[in-house]
Amino acid sequence: MLSRNSYTLRLKTCHIRQLVPRDKGNSALQVKALRESQGLTQEIINNEQKCVQIMDNESELFKEMKHRFLTFKKDKYLENLEHFQNLAKVQKPKFMVIACADSRVCPSSILGFQPGEAFIVRNVANLVPPYENGPSETNAALEFSVNSLEVENILVVGHSCCGGIRALMSMEDNKNSSSFIENWVRIGKPAKLISTKATATASDLNFDQQCRHCEKVSINQSLLNLLTYPWIEEKVANGKLSVHGGYYDFVDCTFEKWSLNYKGSESKEEGEYSIKDREFWC
Repeated sequence: MLSRNSYTLRLKTCHIRQLVPRDKGNSALQVKALRESQGLTQEIINNEQKCVQIMDNESELFKEMKHRFLTFKKDKYLENLEHFQNLAKVQKPKFMVIACADSRVCPSSILGFQPGEAFIVRNVANLVPPYENGPSETNAALEFSVNSLEVENILVVGHSCCGGIRALMSMEDNKNSSSFIENWVRIGKPAKLISTKATATASDLNFDQQCRHCEKVSINQSLLNLLTYPWIEEKVANGKLSVHGGYYDFVDCTFEKWSLNYKGSESKEEGEYSIKDREFWC
């Protein structure tokens, strides 16, 4: 009995053979057409095999995802059923986290946030646009977490080898671009200017080192941008909200944490800020 794939292949092969000229007086043309049909048949076989392989790979990926979900349900959800039932009614996270979309930088995995502990938004290069830039998914998340959820902490997490910061450092400042990435990371231009000025005197710094410097400067610029939102600055000034920076180096797995030292209008001066409570976790 023929398998389904073999049967399908035979049908296609027969169909192709019907296209071969049957003019017995032109054998050269018949040979050429036959070779072309055989090549087409092989191409169909190869494409089918590739499609089957892709489908098998996708199936395996979702099998693994299903296994992870069912493991979570068994070991976490059902073991803490009351907690998750309470979460289904209301969430009261203590943290609002802004992190990079980089697949290697997952705040829940790195910092151990459990469901209900952190309201998280991720974007390219973990940037916070200033208030005057207008609506974005990042400041929409900020508005909800600060005004509705009333989080007590905002944590901006940057990281090593950031592709978004590298794009920022590589782009031409005054060039118009249709790139979504370039138009987004342009938010970090003040950080680039500060970083470029700071590293200009250090001629021995290569481009990778300059990017690393900008990765940290960009985090602090985002902390300052947070204060351009009136409802954030008001809560920070009243001591109801704190803003923090974090830097995850996944090359050697270290984490640096610090907090912005709020000083009223002085804290909003471009490029001027002071930090406190700096810690290194290694």
